[in-house]
Amino acid sequence: MLTEKQRDLLLFVNDYIKANGTSPSFDEMRVALELKSKSGIHRLIGALVDRGFIEKQENKARALKVIKLPEDAAYQSKNNDDQKLSNLAKSNNDFDGEMVEIPMHGKIAAGTPIEAIRHEHDTIGVPMNFLGNNECYALTVDGDSMMNAGIRDGDVVVIERCQGANNGDIVVALVDGEEVTLKTFFHGVGQVTLQPENPEFEPIVLAPNRVQIQGKLKTLFRYY
Repeated sequence: MLTEKQRDLLLFVNDYIKANGTSPSFDEMRVALELKSKSGIHRLIGALVDRGFIEKQENKARALKVIKLPEDAAYQSKNNDDQKLSNLAKSNNDFDGEMVEIPMHGKIAAGTPIEAIRHEHDTIGVPMNFLGNNECYALTVDGDSMMNAGIRDGDVVVIERCQGANNGDIVVALVDGEEVTLKTFFHGVGQVTLQPENPEFEPIVLAPNRVQIQGKLKTLFRYY
């Protein structure tokens, strides 16, 4: 038997993966369940893992997999609370609302770092509700080292500018002041690891003074 919050989180994660092709961030789960801190999400996920409802890969960002759903879920959202969670999960596919233009700064490597290609006058229209509180810009992904995080070659990623990151965040990292790459960020003792999300690629391990965070992944677009 799941608690109400455990069930809500499980249904939200399932809806989000169906809508977006990847699992939600801890912040998105926290907001969806109206919790004040991410520690509560960690406890709920731990309980769902222990009960065999969710599987997660350690040291992987956005890598939750729903193994099974509660028997009473069916799975059609059965009440207003479930529908609210379902709507939140689908927010990244909701293109309603005001569009704003943000700079399109060329390509970023999801593989071996490459030089950033900036096109100062190129822009792309993005729904305002996709953006963060800080300035945002867009990049086209070149490579498939982040494919297990749901980021594919040719995707357009929207990046929110920032100068710091938490472990597990997907970031734009400037290496040695020359090359940029899109990777999952981990800060350990005396080193920074830029972790690919594809087992065919090796982690990039560097001294902290060689890495500058230039932004965190906010959302992405995919063209078919």
